[in-house]
Amino acid sequence: MTLDFHWFLPTYGDSRQIVGGGHGVPAGTAGGARPASIAYLGQIARSAEQLGFVGALTPTGAWCEDAWLATAMLVEVTERLKFLVAFRPGLISPTLSAQMAATFQRHSQGRLLLNVVVGGEQHEQQAYGDFLSKDERYARADEFLTIVRALWRDGRADFDGEHLRVVGATIPRVPDPVPPLYFGGSSAAAGPVAAAHSDVYLTWGEPLDAVAKKVAWIRELAARQGRTLRYGIRLHVISRDTSEQAWAEAERLLQGIDPATIASVQAGLARSESEGQKRMIALHQGSTANLEIAPNLWAGVGLVRGGAGTALVGSHTEVAERIKEYAAVGIDEFVLSGVPHLEEAYWFGEGVLPILERDGLWRHPFGQVVDGGAADVPFAPAKTREPVASAS
Repeated sequence: MTLDFHWFLPTYGDSRQIVGGGHGVPAGTAGGARPASIAYLGQIARSAEQLGFVGALTPTGAWCEDAWLATAMLVEVTERLKFLVAFRPGLISPTLSAQMAATFQRHSQGRLLLNVVVGGEQHEQQAYGDFLSKDERYARADEFLTIVRALWRDGRADFDGEHLRVVGATIPRVPDPVPPLYFGGSSAAAGPVAAAHSDVYLTWGEPLDAVAKKVAWIRELAARQGRTLRYGIRLHVISRDTSEQAWAEAERLLQGIDPATIASVQAGLARSESEGQKRMIALHQGSTANLEIAPNLWAGVGLVRGGAGTALVGSHTEVAERIKEYAAVGIDEFVLSGVPHLEEAYWFGEGVLPILERDGLWRHPFGQVVDGGAADVPFAPAKTREPVASAS
């Protein structure tokens, strides 16, 4: 078994502190000392590519830049990195979405992955003109993805559903390859839609037993439909040479959070309709006490950020062990992030991935980026010049 790792593009800004934002957080809340310019996001994307991440998730919502446009620009400054574009099916035509995906695939040489975000929060959906209930949004997503799949398969579709209707829908060309669909959701309404349409089911980072139960739930639903899925988990990460260094960094981040900000964010998130968000809140209950909710799993991020709110914290070896445990219960893909996103990509990429490679659980998806031959120490006298071992 080989695991896939994805990184994250903070299209709302980056910082050395936890940046707010995420599901259920108002527009304008997010932001950081490092603006989300194409130049900076390009640095992160190129570093992720070099380190061996398969792709990079780009979020969607009123609190960040548009994922489609930002990643289309970043295609030009990367070579092989894929882009996991989050989008909301209720806010765009299924025919247009199918066409956009085909265009993206053609001009990026097949580097599009799609993260279907059905929920959102009711107030935010209404700001975009969407007034369906949560369960109705999942029913509409089922129809939406049925239309999109037909267009990608046949180049045309006719559909007459409860929420969506298209007549004589066509796209100029079908995508090659068809973009894999990533889909999350913890509610009863989410499960059947995920099982029917997703290629990768995503969960936010919860303790191992909870993740195992969720994987088993979706696996059973998919099996009823004759489908086999992959499973992924969305986590933040703080990985250092020693456990003490990692937990010191977590404490530094915690000390940088204003208690008034925690209270304000938690008050907003408490009104969330999202079952996944409720599960995140239950892990910390708005308190800064007892945030290590499972071995090396820290819930501090969720105090000021909606959506994924947990981080793996520990030495490189400890983080690798926790990843192996998630893999043992069925997780194939890990969508990770850390602050700042540029530096934390290197901590993980140079610290954890070599351990997993040694244990046969990971290999660089693009092959050796750097020539493995020995290099001379620059400017050293010829007699004392020694070869420098290349990083594995």
